[in-house]
This record gives sequence, structure tokens and C-alpha cells, in this order.
Amino acid sequence: MNVLIIGSGAREHALAWAAAESDRVEVVFVAPGNGGTALMGGKVRNVPLKAVAIDELLAFARDNNVDLTIIGSEQPLELGIVDLFRSAGRHVVGPTQAAARLESSKVFSKEFMQRHSIPTAGYHVFRDFHSAASCFELPETLYPQVIKASGLCAGKGVFIALDRQEALKAIRELFEDRIFGDAADEVVIEDFLQGQEASVFVLTDGTCYRLFLPAQDHKRIGNGDTGKNTGGMGAYAPAPLVTPEVLQKVEERIIRPTLKGMRDEGYPYTGFLYVGLMIDKGEPSVVEYNARLGDPETQVVLPLVKSDFIAALQASVDGTLGEVPFEMHRKSAATVVIASGGYPDHYETGREITIAEEVAEMDNCLVFHAGTSCKEGRLTTAGGRVFSVTALGENLKESIDLAYLAVKKIGFEGAYYRTDIGAKAL
Repeated sequence: MNVLIIGSGAREHALAWAAAESDRVEVVFVAPGNGGTALMGGKVRNVPLKAVAIDELLAFARDNNVDLTIIGSEQPLELGIVDLFRSAGRHVVGPTQAAARLESSKVFSKEFMQRHSIPTAGYHVFRDFHSAASCFELPETLYPQVIKASGLCAGKGVFIALDRQEALKAIRELFEDRIFGDAADEVVIEDFLQGQEASVFVLTDGTCYRLFLPAQDHKRIGNGDTGKNTGGMGAYAPAPLVTPEVLQKVEERIIRPTLKGMRDEGYPYTGFLYVGLMIDKGEPSVVEYNARLGDPETQVVLPLVKSDFIAALQASVDGTLGEVPFEMHRKSAATVVIASGGYPDHYETGREITIAEEVAEMDNCLVFHAGTSCKEGRLTTAGGRVFSVTALGENLKESIDLAYLAVKKIGFEGAYYRTDIGAKAL
């Protein structure tokens, strides 16, 4: 079969790697892909189409006999790519535009959770600066307060305000400075949840679901979870924070009610569902939903899938997910993101990259490209997050040590990475 993967980051590189590993797959197209997918060769080919060019992507799928399309990034889902492909009789992994509102509209998401008694932080919705500012005048307001643009902001539309001054600055930037444009037409202000974050990923056909191993991301730019939020600076799986008892609560209180609620409301949810959790004293609450796999968590959960990944995806489309195996390796995985200096603010691109030859020979090590470009055999930086270096081990420490060993053999001017990925689990 021929597979089309839509997106350009390390997540999509990992999806391409997983697809190419399947004996069922003859060709893997990646649109638009990156320098890493360009260098894979073999089954994998880049396609010069943007992820948001959904009509052109449909035409490509028709013309190239694509049997299964996998949506990696969130923007095509918000644009309705799944609806478009399905209307043309194409097999596609992902939720419809209406179901994807669990991610594309934080207002919809919070109201949905409230309707279905799914545990999450208390919240209020505001549509202008003055009404939002009024809630910070109340003497009973407790800080920190979490302030979120309702729409898609590439993972950067969240502020944690430690006092009234920071809160007012955040809502002014959202409503008046319009730093995220229309995505901040509505703003959600939430109570701050205590605890540690973790991620649980689900593959579902709308009724049946399968769980990946739980992971933990590292959102902050600096060691010790300090500094600005990023798209993610590293991850590991399985996360010991998500004990079997916690996972049972997540299934009973969150995953099953979410899937049932979406069916009951007329928006059956299919594809990948990311449940971002805050876990406090063994009690899980939802921080956010994503309508696709996370990045960099994908880079640790996919290599731990033992079963044929593509067979499971096809079953999720056919409505037969309960009939195929979905087993995990009894190992650990860790990934370390190498970023451009200055990320997540201003950073330079076009820096030449060197990767030591021995990296390719390292067992249980995978280098997934994110922001890279390959032209005439020259590999250069092309984004804020440049690589996601993943390693597998018999235990977490072994996987972390191997990942950092590989990281040190990859270089470019201004390269930056955190040195404490997975430390909290150890």
C-alpha cells in the first residue's frame, strides 16, 4: 500500500519511519517533509505540498494511488481535511473538523468537559480585554492564573500569570496587541492545577480504542523546567508518574467519557487523541486535548510499538480496531530536542549541520529531523527545533544516557539542548 503523511516536523519523520518499517507499505510520501525525510531514501519520498493545501493534497492522493493518509499536524484538521478526503472516498486517519474542535477551540473543549463531568480546571471565557481584566480586580482571585487563547497557536498561546500585573500584560497582548490574531478572539482563564504533567495517547475508531505507553514532555526551555514554554524540549516513555492505578482512572473518568460524549453529540471521534494531564496525588485532570499525536512525545511512543503500526491505523479507519493486536515493547525511550540558539524567540536558520558517522551505526538510536533542510547534499537548520534524538534502552537511565551520547555527536552553530531530560523520573 501507499501511505501519505502530512506535516514537516520530527513527529512526521517518526511517522514516516514507522510506516516504512511495515511490510504492508510500498511507498511513503511525506508532504512537505524535511531534510531528514529527504535523506531516508528507499520507500520514503518528500512531496513539495504544504500541509494546509488540502485540495492539492487530495488531488495528489488520487493521482498517486494513496491507500492511507495520516495527518500529523493540527492545521489541516482544523481546515477539514478529514471531511474532504472522506467525501472523496479516501482512507484517512484523523478526526473530522467538528471533532477536532477538542483541540482547535479551547472554549469548545472546556464546555464539552463540563457537560460530560470530565475532570479539568475551573474556567471562565472572555471576549474582550475589559471583561477579562475585571476578574483580576476581585480580591478572591488566586494566583497563578492560566490564560489561554482559544484557537490554535502552535503550542505557544498559554500564559501562566503569577500576579495581577502579569495577567493584565497577557490579556493585553492577546486582545489588544493581537499577537496570535484571530486565535485569541476568545480567551480562556483557568485555575492553576497543581501536580505533574503527563501525556496519554489514544488510537480510536470512534468506539474501540488502544493506548500507547504514557509519556512526559518537557515544555520549558531551561533546565529545571524554567523559562519560556516551547513546543517541547524532550520526552520519555513510559512515564512512571502514570501508574496502572492512575491509568485506570484516566480511562474510566476521561477517555471513555470523551469518546462516548463525542458520539452522543454527533461528532464521533476517530484517529489519534492526545490527552494532556495534570496528576496530583494520583488524581488526573485534563489540561488539554490535542487532535493528533504530540511532538516530541511521538518520537518516544512510536518506537515502543511492537505491533504493525500501519495495520492498527488501517483498522481504526475500517472500524475494526478491536480485532488487531496493539502490543508495546517492554523497554524505555527518551528523546532530546536540539534547538537553534534563541528559540523560542528569535533564532537564525541556514546553519550548516554536522552529524558524526558513528551516530548512524549506534544501535537503538534514531535521529528524527524537525527543522532541517537538505539541498544538494548540504544539511542546514530551518527551524527552531532542529532534531529530536531518540534512544531505546532496557530502562529509562539507559535510554537517556544513549540519547545524550548521540546528541553530543551532532553540531551546528548555536545548538542548544536541555541537559536534564528525564531527570525527574530518575
